[in-house]
Amino acid sequence: MDLLLPHISSSNLAQPAIILTLLFFLYALLILFRGRHTRLPPQPGGAWPVIGHLPLLTGKELIHNTLGKLADAYGPIFMLRLGSNKTLIVSGWEVAKECFTTNDKKFASRPKFAAAELLGYNYAMFGTSPYGSHWRHVRKIVMLELLANHRLEKLQHIPRSEVQSSIETLHELCRSNKKALVEMETWFGDITLNSIFRMVVGKRFSTAFEESGGEKYHNAMKDFFNLFTVLVPSDLFPFLRWFDFGGYKKTMKETAKVMDEMLHKWLQEHREKRNSDGVGMEEQDFMHVMLSITEEEDFSGYDIDNVIKSTCLAVILGGYHTTTTEMVWALSLLVNNEESLKKVQFELDEQVGREREVRESDMNNLIYLQAVVKETLRLYPAAQLSVPHESIEDCTVAGYHIRAGTRLWVNLYKLQRDPCVWESPREFRPERFLTSEKNFDVKGQSPQFIPFGVGRRICPGISFAMKVMHLSLARLLHEFEIGRPSEEPVSMEEGVGLNISKKIPLEVVITPRISPQIYK
Repeated sequence: MDLLLPHISSSNLAQPAIILTLLFFLYALLILFRGRHTRLPPQPGGAWPVIGHLPLLTGKELIHNTLGKLADAYGPIFMLRLGSNKTLIVSGWEVAKECFTTNDKKFASRPKFAAAELLGYNYAMFGTSPYGSHWRHVRKIVMLELLANHRLEKLQHIPRSEVQSSIETLHELCRSNKKALVEMETWFGDITLNSIFRMVVGKRFSTAFEESGGEKYHNAMKDFFNLFTVLVPSDLFPFLRWFDFGGYKKTMKETAKVMDEMLHKWLQEHREKRNSDGVGMEEQDFMHVMLSITEEEDFSGYDIDNVIKSTCLAVILGGYHTTTTEMVWALSLLVNNEESLKKVQFELDEQVGREREVRESDMNNLIYLQAVVKETLRLYPAAQLSVPHESIEDCTVAGYHIRAGTRLWVNLYKLQRDPCVWESPREFRPERFLTSEKNFDVKGQSPQFIPFGVGRRICPGISFAMKVMHLSLARLLHEFEIGRPSEEPVSMEEGVGLNISKKIPLEVVITPRISPQIYK
């Protein structure tokens, strides 16, 4: 019996080992089977080790055009490996619709970029914060207290007065020479930025900086706009998080510090005013509203002051450049298409006349002007590539398996020029929105036309942007003849960047077509 004990012990030990080996083998077979039968999106060849497909996007061609050519070769959905991240590229409306309807919640998060962390108060800024309770809470406040239609109606005197002031400046320029050469990005930008600042902090842009500290804060704001679209190496290679190639992170931290000083001053001023004199409903800007409704709120561990400051910054960042850029593109298209320009002005004369200025109440009757704005948004969406999304769980898109953590870019530029949807898609034809596409709106109801995005992460400032664009363009085109400085068409070359701006600034010659006496 004693001689048998070692034999029995070895057998007992061997059985579990055999079972574990068998289970491991079966598990490996299962993984292999799933891998072979999981349908993944097509992926362009030529990916490099470590950096993946990045070399495809570093040429002279603009990124949205490069991705458009890849879509021609690989279809409306394909996958790129950008550094250590898988990025899904979508350029067809059917696929985009599936992403933002069936899979809307699954793609509702944002990647954690360095700019969102360092400039956006550690992801407190709701436009770039990951999907979750904080984002839902702050977005609800923004939609109800600043950007809802009823709120914008109460504040409509602000953009109205800014447009009026800028129009009067143009009349003053023309007073001595009868005509003037005007750089339009600055002109449109002043209207937009002053309107947003007054709505958010109760001061015009220039006044706010003069009172707060002048040039230092003014430069920090410029840097803030420029840095927010910068991708640093660690955005693509997380293992480089502790390195700062090019010094971008250092610059972001310095800019964030200066911006925080400025916002802290404005916040303290608002608190002092509330505590001393009180603030009437008609005087309440967005910072006042935020102060009044956040005192008892819980923001998932974020400091309340940082939530207020980051939210105010998000509204300024989201509304300024995009709205300004679209108005520049719209006017560029019109001065290059004189028949369309004449149609807009004929409509203004017919619906408004020349005895008074254009008012907000006229906008519903200016259907051709509305079509011009829509056609501009179709051809030149402010963000030619959507703000990146990130999937929070596995899902299926167009029959392909998409893993959690996959980033998503929608090529809006390509999507809205689809020849299967749009006749002569590269041509400027506002009339299409009066006929075949007259039911297409800008609020994401028509998946073929989504210039402001769609789904949970749709831009919350659509109503503000449309109101400012319609009123600014209507007043300008109603009261001035607009011409090119030479016989040559205005350059439509697109600038480099995540936002699709003109490479060459737009300058036009203006002459009055209506006397400023109508104001008196």
